[in-house]
Amino acid sequence: MSIARICSRAGCRKPAVSTLTYVYADSTCVLGPLATYAEPHCYDLCADHADRLTAPNGWEVIRLAPDPAAAGPSSDDLEALANAVREAARPLPPRGEPRAGTPGAPVEIARRGHLRMLQDPGANTTEG
Repeated sequence: MSIARICSRAGCRKPAVSTLTYVYADSTCVLGPLATYAEPHCYDLCADHADRLTAPNGWEVIRLAPDPAAAGPSSDDLEALANAVREAARPLPPRGEPRAGTPGAPVEIARRGHLRMLQDPGANTTEG
């Protein structure tokens, strides 16, 4: 399965380079750089279809030029990626022990699927 997005136009299999959004309240079509995530009410277009885009009568087309400096990953992006990899590689503490640096944090005592049962560290554990 490919993660590259393709043009939304029927029959076109070219890679998408722009995202088209309609602002119905203002009768405006906004064509900008490819959005980070595919949205249900936006259309991804290839370079050919983006260049030939026309709007209905009475509508305005706004073409937002991509910033060439933002085309590649920035140092912030690379740092965020490195931090995410470090966090994912960090071993989890043993069950029943709070994570270091979080005094008074709830303690996980059981898990079923995505649900967790937490014990309040301030609660009295002995009943009597």
